[in-house]
Amino acid sequence: IPGSPPEPCPDLLTEEEAIRYLRLNIDGPGKPGLTLRYYREKGLLRGTRVGRKLRYRRVELEQLLERLTR
Repeated sequence: IPGSPPEPCPDLLTEEEAIRYLRLNIDGPGKPGLTLRYYREKGLLRGTRVGRKLRYRRVELEQLLERLTR
């Protein structure tokens, strides 16, 4: 809706939202979904299964950034 304020980032994000949150879609890998999978397989990121969909808690994404920054 034009002119409406942006919505705050939700606490539970879809894969696409997690990709945008980590900015993997900007000058990042060609397949950012595979990057999320890589982080999960390495134990750097935990996904949360809700029904059949995988979601990412915002706090998990923030902790991933902390780990990668160290």
